[in-house]
Amino acid sequence: MKIGEKAPDFTLIDGAGNEWTLSEQKGKTVLLLFYPGDNTPVCTKQMCSVRDNWDDYLATGAEVVGISTDPVDSHHKFSEKYDLPLKLLSDEKAEVIRKYGVGSWFPGKSSRAEVVIDKDGSIAYYNVQSLGIFKASDAEVIAAIEEAN
Repeated sequence: MKIGEKAPDFTLIDGAGNEWTLSEQKGKTVLLLFYPGDNTPVCTKQMCSVRDNWDDYLATGAEVVGISTDPVDSHHKFSEKYDLPLKLLSDEKAEVIRKYGVGSWFPGKSSRAEVVIDKDGSIAYYNVQSLGIFKASDAEVIAAIEEAN
């Protein structure tokens, strides 16, 4: 993926069982937070950090969603357990992960990545951590969203 490139469209199911389609978000800035898996130590820390900084994310006006290969039921339980305010989308077949080039060295899993898509549907920020244990700071991601706005 390259900055300025059109973001590939997709539809996934969230933890509540509802469809979420990227192209339906046109006119909004969107943050895709790819992560390897629910209830793992680093991913839990990452999603709880988003939760703890949720007011700052909300202030950007962006649609913020998490994406992993875990099933819908796992997302629902993970979200409830940690009171996560963002939608968690299930990419069980890793199709979106492949489209966005954020696959992990663990087969069928995602690397930790942050992708900001601007209001016109183009990639504005693209950060992939191949090791999966590091992530961009919330402040860095929020700044990227604000820049894309």
